[in-house]
Amino acid sequence: MKVLVVGNGGREHALVWKLLQSKQIEQIVCVPGNGGTAIMERCQNLPLAVDDFEGMSQYALKNGISLVVVGPEVPLAKGITDYLQAKGLMVFGPVKAGAQIEASKAWAKALMQEAKIPTAQFAVFTEAVAAKSYVKARGTPIVVKADGLAAGKGVTVAETVEQAQSAIDAIFQGQFGSAGQFVVIEECLIGQEVSVLALTDGLTIRPLLPAQDHKRIGEGDTGENTGGMGAYSPAPIATPELMARVQTEVLDKAIATLRAKGIDYRGVLYAGLMIAPDGNFKVLEFNCRFGDPETQVILPLLATPLEELILACVQQRLGELPPIAWKEGASATVVAASGGYPGEYEKGQVITGIPEAEAAGVTVFHAGTKLNQQQVVTDGGRVLNVTGVGENLEQAIAQAYAGIKHIQFEGIYYRKDIGYRVANGKQ
Repeated sequence: MKVLVVGNGGREHALVWKLLQSKQIEQIVCVPGNGGTAIMERCQNLPLAVDDFEGMSQYALKNGISLVVVGPEVPLAKGITDYLQAKGLMVFGPVKAGAQIEASKAWAKALMQEAKIPTAQFAVFTEAVAAKSYVKARGTPIVVKADGLAAGKGVTVAETVEQAQSAIDAIFQGQFGSAGQFVVIEECLIGQEVSVLALTDGLTIRPLLPAQDHKRIGEGDTGENTGGMGAYSPAPIATPELMARVQTEVLDKAIATLRAKGIDYRGVLYAGLMIAPDGNFKVLEFNCRFGDPETQVILPLLATPLEELILACVQQRLGELPPIAWKEGASATVVAASGGYPGEYEKGQVITGIPEAEAAGVTVFHAGTKLNQQQVVTDGGRVLNVTGVGENLEQAIAQAYAGIKHIQFEGIYYRKDIGYRVANGKQ
């Protein structure tokens, strides 16, 4: 079969890499793809925007594409699934109504409330004065969020009232565009974050291996938030007992409530959890797609063919499949970023050492790269995901760092402490 994958990041390169391991997959077209997908056998890039639904549908119908797999949240929120399904194409990813679970934090919080899913106390505001009064009454630390999609940058954990008020002003003054029509203010939860990505056909929902990522730019989880500087899986803190609770208290309830609303949700439901020191948890947020960089550490451990799971979700027969099978061991990825990220950074830096890194045993997933006259150059803030697999997390982390040492480009930056909680015995 022929597959079209939408997106251009490390997540999409990992999806293409995993799908191409199957003999069932004849060819993959990546829209728009990156420097990594450009050089893979049986894969080609198609230079369309991720919201050019008409262009994608015309290409897919003309070229015998059987399945569309959507990576990023923006096209899902804009209704790519609804559009392509109306053209007769099979699409992995929720319809626009379901994608609200990520596209509107206020909508997602209301759904959690309705479903009785454990989450932080919250309030939603449409103007700054009331929001600021609420902050003063509640005190700090407190969390201020832009309601809509803000590329991971619309959340402020405010330590002072002044910080919170500045964040409220920034959102309502349009720093995040249409994402800032509402402000969601939440209690600040303490603990460790865990990502639980689950596959669903709208009736059955099955979690993948739990992962932890490192959002902050600086070592020791300091500095600005990013899209993620590294990750590992499985996360030891997410014990089998905890995952059983997540299934019944979060995943099953979420899908049942979506169904009760008349939303046929097929694709990935990603629950971001905060696990408190006492072992209890609350849901921080839901996402409507594969995580990045979590996908880059989960897929290397997946033994069940990915396309079998995706097709079962699209065709609403996930409950008929045997349990998802996993390889033994663990996986870790380290993100090589452009100097200056998450602020301003330069593009077009020549990247060397990828073949040497892969010869050392890692898999290098391209994120912000492109092919320029047969040379791979930087084209984004997060440039590469260097992924190691080992018998345990310590081995996987060591392998990832052994691999990244081979890679060079002007201004390269990466954290040296991915997985530090595991190394320090804090899990």
